[in-house]
Amino acid sequence: MTETEVFFQQVIIGLSNGMIIALVALGYTMVYGIVELINFAHGDVFTLGGFLALTIIGALGAAAIIDPSTLGDSSNWMLLVGLVLASGVFCGALNMSIDRVVYKPLRRASKLTQLVAAIGVSFILVNIAQFWGGLPMEVFNDGVSATAPKDFPDVLDWQTNLLGEDSAIALRVEDVAIFAITIPLMVGLTLFVKKTRLGRGMRATAQNPVAARLMGIDTDRVISATFAIGGFLAGAASVMYAVFNNSITYQQMGFRAGMDAFTAAVLGGIGSLPGAMLGGVLIGLIRAMSDQYIETRWTNVVVFGVLILILVFRPSGLLGLKQREKV
Repeated sequence: MTETEVFFQQVIIGLSNGMIIALVALGYTMVYGIVELINFAHGDVFTLGGFLALTIIGALGAAAIIDPSTLGDSSNWMLLVGLVLASGVFCGALNMSIDRVVYKPLRRASKLTQLVAAIGVSFILVNIAQFWGGLPMEVFNDGVSATAPKDFPDVLDWQTNLLGEDSAIALRVEDVAIFAITIPLMVGLTLFVKKTRLGRGMRATAQNPVAARLMGIDTDRVISATFAIGGFLAGAASVMYAVFNNSITYQQMGFRAGMDAFTAAVLGGIGSLPGAMLGGVLIGLIRAMSDQYIETRWTNVVVFGVLILILVFRPSGLLGLKQREKV
């Protein structure tokens, strides 16, 4: 491959990963924008979405799913969409339940108390994922090693290069699927927040929750809906992550995606939806370029180095607005 071809290949990889990161980052930034809570359990909700998707595949019959003769069929696309919806609904309900059980009683507590609670929920979800990995199913290696990474079957045809077999640059069906699913979700969320009554309630609550309550807005309902939407996006992202990487793990998956998404939200301007999208794409591109042109072991240093530089010169992030800290 020429240097130009290598560069464009990394752009494709970076954009694909960046779209996944952006979906998870949207959940972080929505919750922070409304209740000013850094929900560190969000990455682990994302992990459980991947485990649910693998469980569904196992229940449907792994042998039929990984049969090479079925790859690329419309039924497999329907399966992918079904997995995205199932994991999204599951993670949305889980995230909303976490808010009601843990975060809502602590709404008036100190920020430190809420942060510690979020970390505690994260540990609980990590252990649930560990036990989940021990299910006696073929897709979970019959439960022999609960902590081992789990192979995610090839739902789509990853071997075919959409740019042609003679092209040095590979564009896989998985790459197209990521864009085909993530972009409509991002556009739909933006329109939802701007055009719907609930979306206006979200913006009002984010700006001034006390004034929003005085205007008759049910802020508790708005917050619950925000957690549900953020969880749905995390669930959808978990399926795309599993399809793209063909592997899930109970610990590293949520930690890596969670840190990347949180970094993306801060980089773009936490509380800003366009900022989270931009930050996710940038983190994906930075990681891809660092892996190729520097070295994989330095990638985290490069990512956080860029974040520090941005925050030094623009503390509110790339698209964030300067606001006074609420005490």
